Amino acid sequence: MALKLVTTAASLRIESARLLKAKQGSSQGLVPTMGALHEGHAQLARTAVEQNDVVVVSIFVNPLQFGEASDLERYPRTLDADLELLAAEGVDLVFAPDIEEVYPNGEPMVRITSGKLAEKWEGASRPGHFDGALTVVAKLLHFGIPGACGNNGTPAPYRAYFGQKDAQQLTLVKRMVADLNFPVEIVPVPTVRAGDGLALSSRNRFLSEEEREAALVLSRALRLVEERANAHQPLDLDSAVALVESQPLVKLDYFEVVDPGTLEPLAENCRETPFRGEGLAIIAARVGPVRLIDNVPLNS
Repeated sequence: MALKLVTTAASLRIESARLLKAKQGSSQGLVPTMGALHEGHAQLARTAVEQNDVVVVSIFVNPLQFGEASDLERYPRTLDADLELLAAEGVDLVFAPDIEEVYPNGEPMVRITSGKLAEKWEGASRPGHFDGALTVVAKLLHFGIPGACGNNGTPAPYRAYFGQKDAQQLTLVKRMVADLNFPVEIVPVPTVRAGDGLALSSRNRFLSEEEREAALVLSRALRLVEERANAHQPLDLDSAVALVESQPLVKLDYFEVVDPGTLEPLAENCRETPFRGEGLAIIAARVGPVRLIDNVPLNS
């Protein structure tokens, strides 16, 4: 079936029910995005299509998660190209509401509060960002609830897909869904990288050629820590930090190894003791005018 674009929650629910019935399907997947799609988003859509009978991708640039109006205005809008990419991946529905559909009464008086998990890292650097992000994700998860039940009368399985590159956001979404009993399974999808190792991001388009080359130091530093973890060596974060700081176009914000579930720094910090168990190496830096984040899971 051809990709269909809908712009209201009501039409999304109607089309979802129609497609589930037409496909004799019993599962639905949602991929929330802000558009300006790239191969990382394509992988999210691809995974959702493989695992569900009906797949919805939302495209909405959420004003609540931007600290400055200029950043909101600068965020790229590429709907035609986005639709082409999603059609090629076999997505069924694109939900692209306007701001009045999502926030009919203006900025919501009640929002999701991201709590302690958002006080560090990206939350410290971007105050209020995660409250805005979780608020819109909560609304999108409700909008995307399947419009029909499974063939046996039970609720249709419902899954939502998020990239692991935004590690803190993923952790917060999973916690929100668990704590507030959302009827959806959150499916993490591994980070997609360019051939040179740079994590794909809609922000990469704002990097000059020189800045993009400089940005590769982030993935190199993460890879260095990953290799040490795999070899059960001390992670020696100081030397990895020094590697990043040796690049003059890169201004490091943070580089740490944290617990994947709590985002707290690992107690022993693994700087001088051999690494065992699980962790998450996270990094954020400004490269020229662009803020970039990346991470790598550590397992040994």
